[in-house]
Amino acid sequence: MYQDERMEAIVNYIKQHDRVDMETICRMNKVSRDTARRDLIKLEEEGKIVRTRGGAKFPILYHEVFNYDQRLKKDSEAKKQIGKFAAGLIQDGDHLLMDVSTTVQYLAENINTDRNVVVTNSIDIAGILSRKGNVSIHMLGGVLNNEHRSIYGARTIQHLSDMRVNKLFLGACGISSNGLTIPFEEEGFLLKEMIKRSDQVIVLADSTKFNRSYFQKVCGLEDIDILVTDQEIDRRLTALFEQSDVETIIL
Repeated sequence: MYQDERMEAIVNYIKQHDRVDMETICRMNKVSRDTARRDLIKLEEEGKIVRTRGGAKFPILYHEVFNYDQRLKKDSEAKKQIGKFAAGLIQDGDHLLMDVSTTVQYLAENINTDRNVVVTNSIDIAGILSRKGNVSIHMLGGVLNNEHRSIYGARTIQHLSDMRVNKLFLGACGISSNGLTIPFEEEGFLLKEMIKRSDQVIVLADSTKFNRSYFQKVCGLEDIDILVTDQEIDRRLTALFEQSDVETIIL
């Protein structure tokens, strides 16, 4: 078995059991403790696991942050697939909230219903929708973040306070047993307010977002109504989604 295959087996085991010990790695991959240790060192260098006394587990907190262009290119085929499907969840006349997720941007590109009203803090999503004659666009006011091409701040949250919509579409940086998390505190406050203003919360997330936690919690799993993703989710998270009455759609 090649090293990349062994490392994949280790990651898959941790997804199912939360952690792994050295004895299990040696038995599972039929390798010595020295080889198992080298595999764990490599996984840790790649940021995929944290080594513990006698084994490994997933990192509790992730730190990497990508700018908008990087996020748009990352796992773009999965995001396009999810966005295209999610557009089918929209009905004529729906009032919608859309965050600055790049997956939600692909949703915006695929909207073909009539008489929709869209509220967003994304200048790119507003630009895409402006080319469609069947959508009324409301841009949230506030401060422009050039790197992430989004509007944020106290005024943005205040602007939302008098609104009510049928559906909120939002992406995710991390989804774990702790709920939905993102790296930025300001954006977290805004997403919390978006959730309050929506009858239905729909999360669009490709498979790379699961079992990750970031600095700012947005909501618990119980606040999510529908989750759309591109691959099977591990059994532990699936059970938590079921307990929280989250409708999970796997494409």
